[in-house]
Amino acid sequence: MSIALSCEFFPPKSDEGASKLMGVAEQLARSLAPEYFSVTYGAGGSTQERSFATVTAIQRDSGIPAAPHLSCIGSTREGIAAILDDYQAQGIRRIVALRGDLPSGMRDPGDFRFASELVAFIRQHSGHHFHIEVAAYPEFHPQAANAEADLRHFKQKVDAGADGAITQYFYSIEAYSRFVDDCEKMQIDIPIVPGIMPISNYTQLARFSDACGADLPRWLRKRLEAFGDDLPSLRAFGHDVVVELTARLIAEGAPALHFYTMNQAEPTLAICRDAGIVPT
Repeated sequence: MSIALSCEFFPPKSDEGASKLMGVAEQLARSLAPEYFSVTYGAGGSTQERSFATVTAIQRDSGIPAAPHLSCIGSTREGIAAILDDYQAQGIRRIVALRGDLPSGMRDPGDFRFASELVAFIRQHSGHHFHIEVAAYPEFHPQAANAEADLRHFKQKVDAGADGAITQYFYSIEAYSRFVDDCEKMQIDIPIVPGIMPISNYTQLARFSDACGADLPRWLRKRLEAFGDDLPSLRAFGHDVVVELTARLIAEGAPALHFYTMNQAEPTLAICRDAGIVPT
């Protein structure tokens, strides 16, 4: 089966990591022909510089368009404008617009409080040069007052000019289906692309999930815990879980798939292979 794909990377912390990441990007580009590679955003200093360097290298060398994440919390309008101008000059045509988290020790939220304000500013500053993706939370943002408020905030991002959305990863297809249905009832008509996280390390996954509010269903948490230090068995089981989830998402009409690769090629390639996905 054929479906549009995208893959997410984070900026490596060393030159060796950067070299390995380009190998991963080239392998995924050759095997999956994704629509784009997104790159997460480092706030401040050398981390931010590595984000820019990673975006530039991927856009230049992989043959696949790069989509940098852009976080606005703690930023000024002038600073965001300069970043947008830089990306436009580099030929970047897609942005993942996020609120982000206030950097440790910083108290001033800057000129933007919400991602909807960033989306509106991008449209004001750059017109329709950028295709804007935003974040969606099928299990609701951990800081949302309630489900209705979270949906209302999501609609504000769409009304501000978002073209599409990428969800937080999940392991309950019912949560995604319910979220999509709720969005349709609110006349939200942009593509809502499910984010898929391969399972290869339970401790890491549990830490990520607890931090970002993604739900690890109790049955899955207990099954993964039971493998203990038996990583091959854990990864085989996790692979089967995610392959089944991926196949069901495609069967139920997901508009595309977004893989959180953790800068590794093989888990994503194996999932796509066993779910029967071929390059578009």
